[in-house]
Amino acid sequence: MKWSLKLGSVKGISIYLHWTFALLILWIFMSHLNAGQSASQAMAAVGFILALFTCVVLHEFGHAFTALHYGIHTRDITLLPIGGVARLESIPQNPAQEFWVSLAGPAVNGAIIVAILILLSLSGGIHRLAENDWLKTGFLERLMWVNLFIGTFNLLPAFPMDGGRILRAILASRIGRPRATRIAATTGQAMAILFGIIGFMSNPFLVFIGIFVYLGAQSEASQVKIESTLEGLKVRDAMITKYRTLSAQDTLATAVEELLAGSQQDFPVCNNEQMLGLLRRNELVQALHDGRQESTISEVMKSEWNPVDQFDDLTRTLESMTSLQCSTLPVTGNGKMVGLLTLENIGELILINSALSENHLTRKKMQS
Repeated sequence: MKWSLKLGSVKGISIYLHWTFALLILWIFMSHLNAGQSASQAMAAVGFILALFTCVVLHEFGHAFTALHYGIHTRDITLLPIGGVARLESIPQNPAQEFWVSLAGPAVNGAIIVAILILLSLSGGIHRLAENDWLKTGFLERLMWVNLFIGTFNLLPAFPMDGGRILRAILASRIGRPRATRIAATTGQAMAILFGIIGFMSNPFLVFIGIFVYLGAQSEASQVKIESTLEGLKVRDAMITKYRTLSAQDTLATAVEELLAGSQQDFPVCNNEQMLGLLRRNELVQALHDGRQESTISEVMKSEWNPVDQFDDLTRTLESMTSLQCSTLPVTGNGKMVGLLTLENIGELILINSALSENHLTRKKMQS
């Protein structure tokens, strides 16, 4: 994630700290000083926040390690002022797997609570849990109550939080993933509106959480709609079969002519039917900016690329292209290049299939 500091990695999962987290720490420190507390008290408050976010990291690793058990890798975990975000390579399609991956995070908070209770019992501090003002209790007691809040809050059926995903997993086993997502997303958006209303009347922080939940639910619903539209389709169903190629000996001026003459933005560089590389628009523009108009295409093209087979699953390929920020991929078949796959063409296919599906549903309703 941009504007983030890498703290390290565990089992190939990178941990990042977003720059806005530093603002949170600074705000907590200064607010305690402005309230008349000493620097040591302010540092103690910062220490508590760091301990809290350590629990948040453990919560996210609960998701990550459970997903890894099912063969799903986690790209990274990023700490934000509102919590942690674990980016899985893909959301489990199996309802049972999604259920356990989603439940694993709050389960970690439960395990932390149990561990704190054991420590308090051994140290004789268990009686302090009955105090009315938990803010005046000890470090461990406050950390336990906050973990209870985090675990409980995440179990609310507000998609895309853990509780919303658990709700979808339960529904998906009965009514299918697309419909279950719509119900979970609608529930999440309703709760987000409720958060916003309560936030305006009491705590403005709930307004930000409400916005996050609402947009997250909307994004997840759109993503599942795309998956439903592309279900069962292969790369060949979306690839471009009429495209222009360039020769490695051509100059960039030739590439500019081809770029301006049509809608194609990236060009395969071939020798007869053998593909040598891929000239992308960004590299072409950068070379022109550097004054290399007379350079040959072989000097600018990318000779390393990741072709996809025409029979590869389109949904998984789209996920890979999105994660790699790749707009164009060459498509091969029987060892030869047979087409180009672009994000633009996939988008057009989604629009067409969505329109046809909605038209079919409309006709079905009219007939019934």
